[in-house]
Amino acid sequence: MQKKTLVLGASTKPERYSNKAIKMLLHNNHPVVAVGARDGVVEQVKIQVGAPFFTDIHTVTMYLGARNQNNIYNYIINLQPKRIIFNPGTENLEFMQMAQKKGIEVEEACTLVLLSTDQY
Repeated sequence: MQKKTLVLGASTKPERYSNKAIKMLLHNNHPVVAVGARDGVVEQVKIQVGAPFFTDIHTVTMYLGARNQNNIYNYIINLQPKRIIFNPGTENLEFMQMAQKKGIEVEEACTLVLLSTDQY
């Protein structure tokens, strides 16, 4: 099943995990949209800045540290994703609890590992 994924904290730098996640998601045939601090393109995915509106987001995969998340809580909640993956270093108990109260599944996991082990 394809799961449209928002990569939050996306980067054009190939060594960044967010960059690797975009490529691996595409390789696994998941539609990808991306938001980052700077415009750019990874593969054919345009990295947008700000809070662009997306529809049908299944998963938000976080590559933004907890201290940089509080100003986007409502943005993510309003996208109504089915799941938020908190990759290592992005764990945020406050936001996790807020999302769960809105019926959003939260997972502390590594997107790259989930994809490579067919658990995504």
